[in-house]
Amino acid sequence: MTEPTRILVIDDEAPIRRFLRVPLEAEGHAVIEAATAREGILAAARETPGLIILDLGLPDADGLTVLREVRTWSKVPVLVLSVRADEAGKVAALDAGAQDYVVKPFGIKELLARIRGVLRDRGGPASPTVLEIADLRIDPANHTVTKAGGALHLTRREFDLLWLLASNAGRLVTQAMILKTLWGPAHAEDSQYLRVYVRQLRQKLGDDAANPRFIMTEPGIGYRFMG
Repeated sequence: MTEPTRILVIDDEAPIRRFLRVPLEAEGHAVIEAATAREGILAAARETPGLIILDLGLPDADGLTVLREVRTWSKVPVLVLSVRADEAGKVAALDAGAQDYVVKPFGIKELLARIRGVLRDRGGPASPTVLEIADLRIDPANHTVTKAGGALHLTRREFDLLWLLASNAGRLVTQAMILKTLWGPAHAEDSQYLRVYVRQLRQKLGDDAANPRFIMTEPGIGYRFMG
């Protein structure tokens, strides 16, 4: 029996999400739901789940897109659910970084056994991590940020942007990745939109764009959060 963990279910079918939630919660797991690729990528970045259950047939993007995007910053185990039973589809998902692949329709006992196996291979569940960088403390579970002990009042979007950058501290995060994660694929080219939020976030952090302490701009490419 594995210890309880946070499981993100990314599936556009509400009945499937409900079907999964009941037995997962009965085993003590906390379940987070997402119905689209965009929601799933954002939840994976913000909620730091210990396991992702991912459907490949999402309305706004293929599930493999979600998997590849998540793999750019996270090693969280991913179990794919799909009606696609062909070998090529399974190989593509596993090559993209999935740990297991279950074909729909499936038996819940089999799925729970697969989940236990994936979590055992992982070496235990992951829980949300409070990030402490310099005098910043970022708590994703409570969506709170303090700087030198004082609370910062961020909008939900500002918090999501800060978390995405800070959880990748030291790494270059491209504009396209940020825009697709926070606003969806349709906004992948809206760099001006992103600059507005970066400016607002810098103001609240007391960060100087000319001499940044936290958010460094890589011109024309993206941003790097300095730890």
